[in-house]
Amino acid sequence: MLDRRLHLHLATWLGQWPAGPGLHVVASRRRGRPAWDGRLRPAIAVQAGGSTVLSVPPERVEAIRALARGPEAALLAALPAAVGQPDWVVLDDTFRWCLAPAPLPEVGEWTDPTDPALPSWLHLFDRSVLVVRDADGGYLAGVGIKRHDAHGHELAVGTAPRARGRGLARALVARAARRVLDEGAVPTYRHDPANVASARVAEAAGFPDRGWRSYGVYPP
Repeated sequence: MLDRRLHLHLATWLGQWPAGPGLHVVASRRRGRPAWDGRLRPAIAVQAGGSTVLSVPPERVEAIRALARGPEAALLAALPAAVGQPDWVVLDDTFRWCLAPAPLPEVGEWTDPTDPALPSWLHLFDRSVLVVRDADGGYLAGVGIKRHDAHGHELAVGTAPRARGRGLARALVARAARRVLDEGAVPTYRHDPANVASARVAEAAGFPDRGWRSYGVYPP
C-alpha cells in the first residue's frame, strides 16, 4: 500500500493520483503558478509501473491529450511548445522516495540560504539549508529542501569537487530526509538516470530505485 503522505503529495502536486494503466493527462492550476523557487513548472509527470500521470495547465489538456495518442517520443518532443514554452526542454528523471533513511552520521549545520559563502543554487531556497564546511568555513557540500506541498519535500544535494568521495552527500541527504519525515512529509529525490554518482548517493541514503520515473518541462 502506498504511503499516505506520498499519495497526498502526488495527488496535490499533479492534480490526480492514482490512475489506471496507461498515460493520463490531467489538469492542474498549479502548473500556471510559481513553484517552490518562484519558477513555473508547466508540465510534470510521474510514472509508476504501467501508469503515468502527466499534469498540465487546464487550458492545455485537450491539445496534449491529442498528442498523447501518438508515440511517447513525439509527445515529449512537442510538449514544451504544447505548454507554451517552445524554447524550454524536457528533462527525464528517476523518481525516488524514502520512509527509512539510512542510519548515517549526522553531519553539517542548518544555515541561512542567503549566506554569500554558499553556492548560488542554494540561494534559491527560502528556508534553512544543511551545509558542511571545512575548517576555514569553506563550502564542501549542501542539501536544500524543495517544499512542493505539505506532504512531499524533494531533496537536492551538491558537493564541491574537492570534497567528493568522502560520503558527505549521502550523510546530508539522510539527515535532511529525517527532518522531512519529522515535519510530517515524505522525502523524495530525483536525478538523471545517467548520473551514476547521484544514484549511488540516493541508494546509500535510503532512497531505493523502485522503477519510478518523472519528467517535465523546464527552462534550458
